[in-house]
Formats: sequence, structure tokens, C-alpha cells
Amino acid sequence: MNKNKLMRNLDNRIDYGVILPVFLLSIIGILSLYVALSNDPNRPEIGNMLMKQGLWYLVGGVSIVIVMNFSSKLLWRLTPVFYVIGLIMMGLLLKFYDPFLESQTGSKNWISIGGTTFQPSELMKVAFILMLAYVVTMHNVKNVNRTIKSDFWLIGKMLLVTMPVIILILLQDDFGTMLVFLAIFGGVFLMSGITWKIILPTFLAALLLGAGTIYLVTTTTGREFLYSVGFKPYQFDRIDLWINPFHHDPDRSFQPALAITAIGSGGLLGKGFNVSDVYVPVRESDMIFTVVGENFGFIGGCFIILLYFILIYRMIRVCFETNNEFYAYIATGIIMMILFHVFENIGANIGLLPLTGIPLPFISQGGSSILGNMLGVGLIMSMKYQKEATIENY
Repeated sequence: MNKNKLMRNLDNRIDYGVILPVFLLSIIGILSLYVALSNDPNRPEIGNMLMKQGLWYLVGGVSIVIVMNFSSKLLWRLTPVFYVIGLIMMGLLLKFYDPFLESQTGSKNWISIGGTTFQPSELMKVAFILMLAYVVTMHNVKNVNRTIKSDFWLIGKMLLVTMPVIILILLQDDFGTMLVFLAIFGGVFLMSGITWKIILPTFLAALLLGAGTIYLVTTTTGREFLYSVGFKPYQFDRIDLWINPFHHDPDRSFQPALAITAIGSGGLLGKGFNVSDVYVPVRESDMIFTVVGENFGFIGGCFIILLYFILIYRMIRVCFETNNEFYAYIATGIIMMILFHVFENIGANIGLLPLTGIPLPFISQGGSSILGNMLGVGLIMSMKYQKEATIENY
């Protein structure tokens, strides 16, 4: 095979519709981080922070290339191993969490190694997706003729691998991350082939539970009940501030109110690059979308959402085009993970949803988040890469 033919074959195996939006979002992430840090009154070491972020993008890019070369057979064999390792890391975190970050965030979800902080739950999301796909695929292969009984048995298997993760996250007091895992579970649940006779009542029950919880928060008796089942004061505060972001108490409404103000002040076209007239706490992380809104306005925000739309659309195409059931469920989980992150983060920044501390994929500061999302992209890329490789071998 000559060099030109080899390059054409390589191009056919790389899904540029997935990798290009990720590249653009990463560039926007570096620029947004620079704006957020350069306008921070605490004046952190901007150069050092940008270098760390750039290094994580590089590590993430390398991880995409490595994961792309994983065949479905290799992924299948390694999935239980990844899942067990993930649970062990999450369990160790309860003992070796970073006490400083726990005091700042209220969650025991960070570990510090040599001055670098890391969040194991971000990698656990990918391991969890693989394990759910593994369980559903194995069940469907053994139960070709579906019945309500077999569907309930599948739900039981899915819950069996989900509950240990949820319990560990609850012990870490990380409600936002738990919602991401539930969104992943919900996406794979819908795509698993379970009959609508089970899905419809489950969906209605979840909707009723969510609406009922919001109602209970608005009543004194309801709050007392929620306190008794484990709700924390900060969770009530987040719902209160979602309902009324411009609360009369400035200490409680500081972040959400200023986020809405910053985005609104950008208008249609924004104030221009590196202009920050409204200070928003933790802007480099969970509130990074306020940088885009203030600097580039409504048009800039729409461009970011368009990039995510293209990325999700291309991932959905990969999901429908693959003839590998295991791959299809992996793609479903990754799509739900990224989609929920985008929807919740941007929704919280503009006041549409309560704040949960969820980062914006590929843009927010945070190495573990970048690495987890890049691994997800690598798995999506491997589906076309390995498919084309298989065809060439016949």
C-alpha cells in the first residue's frame, strides 16, 4: 500500500465531524480561562494555570489516539476491570480526600497528588458507561425473545452495577455528579430495548418525584421531611436561589445573580475579548459560560451551543451507524454524559436550572473533567476507526 492510499484510508477512519468541534471548544476553553483568571481580583498565577490546562488538553488528545486503537473485543475484556478499579478509586477517596477542597465545596470528591488535584468520579463516568453497555449487551444476547420478566431482570442487573456508584457518590456529598450518573443510566435504559410498558410508568414516576420534591422544598413541612431523609441546607439554598436568584440576602444570591447579570450585560455582540465588568466567583470553572456571554454576547453563546449541537449530532450518527450493539450503548452513555453536562451548566448559568457545580465540557478548568470527556470522545472515534479497520481486513 503506497503512502497516499494509506493517508486516504486513515482519513476515512477518522470522524472529523467529532474531532473538529472538540478542538474548537478546547481553544475557546483556553481563551475563556485566560479572561476569567486575568480578571480575578485574587490574581492567581495565570501562566501556570494556563500551562496546566494546556497540558491536560494534550493528555486528553493523546488519550483519544490511544482509545481509538482499542478494538471492541479488547474493550469488552477490560470493561469489568475498569469498573472495579473505578469503584476502588471512589472508595479510597472517602479516606484520602483533599480536606481543603472539602471545606470549600462541601464534597469529598477531590484527591490531591503532588499538588495536583484530581476527581476520580470523572473517570468513573466512563467506566460506568462501559459497564452498563457490557451488562445490557450480554443480557440482550442471552434473551433474544424479550418478555416483561426478562426486562425486569435486565433492570435489576443495571441497578446492581449502578447502586454501588450512587452510594459512594452520596457518601461524598456530591449531588451534581450523582445527577450525571442518573442521566447516563436513563439514556442507556431508554435505548436498551425495554418495553414501553415499563418505560412509560418509570418516566411518569420520575417526573412526579421531581415535581414533588420541588413542591416539598416550598413548604415548611416538606422541608422538614426532606431534612429527615438526608437533604442538606446548601441544596435547599440552590433551589431557593433558582426560584429567586436576586434574593434579598447578597451573601446567598451572590453567584447566581452576578452570573445572570454578567451574561445579560453582554447584549447581542458582547463587550469584546477580555472585558470583565461583572465579577463572578469561580468563573474559571462552573461559571465559565459567563465569560462567553459577557465578552461575545448572545451570538457568542449561540456559537458555543452550535458547536455542542454539531458534536452531539455527529455522535448520534455514529450511534445509529454502528452495527456493534456494545458500541451503540457506549455511544448512548457518552452522549447522555456530555449532553447533561452542557444542559445543566449553561442552564444554571442563565438561571434556567439550579446550580449543581457541573463543569462545561472541554471549556471549564479542570484536568479530570477534560480527561474524562476526551476518553469519551476517543471511544466514539474508535467506533468508526475500528469499523473501517475491520472492513479493510476482509
